[in-house]
Amino acid sequence: MEAAASEYRALAADDPADAEPLHHLGGVLARQGALDEAEHCYRRAMALAPEAMVTQRALAILLLSQGRFSEGFRLFEARHEMAQYAKPDLPYAEWRGEPLADKRLLIWPEQGFGDQIQFARFAAVARAQGAEVTLMCWPALQRLFASSLGVQVIAAEGAVEFPDPDYWVMTMSLAQRFGATPQTLPSEPYLFAPRPQARTTGSRRRVGLVTRGSATFAANHLRSLDQGGEAALRALPAEVVGLTPEETGAQDFADTADIIAGLDLVISTDTSVAHLAGAMGKPCWVLLPAAWVDWRWMRERRDSPWYPSMRLYRQTRPGDWNGVVETVRRDFDRL
Repeated sequence: MEAAASEYRALAADDPADAEPLHHLGGVLARQGALDEAEHCYRRAMALAPEAMVTQRALAILLLSQGRFSEGFRLFEARHEMAQYAKPDLPYAEWRGEPLADKRLLIWPEQGFGDQIQFARFAAVARAQGAEVTLMCWPALQRLFASSLGVQVIAAEGAVEFPDPDYWVMTMSLAQRFGATPQTLPSEPYLFAPRPQARTTGSRRRVGLVTRGSATFAANHLRSLDQGGEAALRALPAEVVGLTPEETGAQDFADTADIIAGLDLVISTDTSVAHLAGAMGKPCWVLLPAAWVDWRWMRERRDSPWYPSMRLYRQTRPGDWNGVVETVRRDFDRL
């Protein structure tokens, strides 16, 4: 990584008017933890190439990871200028923060299951401001959202019908529109199991475990435990329940929520199940990699303003899960 930083510094010095080396240097510095210098590089790159949305998004992620939500979420809107995050072409007004009393608001889905779970909390905020809310989501979330959020929920698949809204908004733009900060995030539990499994009365704790995420995610290998780490957690002095659909037979997230409701604790890598447990208010220990940790878990914190029931465990060296697993085992023994 030091070699990459040196290379990009040299390229930036050779052509001070070229924004690209500064953009890449900012990324390297951010991964090294040199946040002030990384921010400086990104801002210089943006000054040289204001049309470079990829740099705006990179700076947004850096700011969000530091809890600087106001500017971070504003810049995060640049994602929609990138093809993979493009907005739909809808014949309605996009909601920019106008009063919602007696208005119909359509919330449009984006990105993964965890993203939609994380930002679904804002549907209740819109409803509290007087809006008639229709939330569109991926089909696997529909039954859970419909039973929990108190708004109309429709699945985004095939031809869908929904009432003509006064406004529409992307799911992950809601935090920016509502002016959310780490201190003002709606953090009470907002998802609930439709048919919760009864908690067992035995003396052994029941622990749900997820050690890897979707293989379609490019950095899944970084956030997934190795076999040794997984074996150590499955050997905890508890009844350990694997929470993947392959292990539980769950057909959707409502089924998984039913199972989580009967557990004492969830231990998970950075996956949608971790978001689900947090949204339910279930104690959840999240295991995070040192490299490419997602912005939403912020930096260095062991807690999360998004989910007060969470405890975060971070690698101290990229790829080394031994220390993380040992800390988890030690903390579990203290329960």
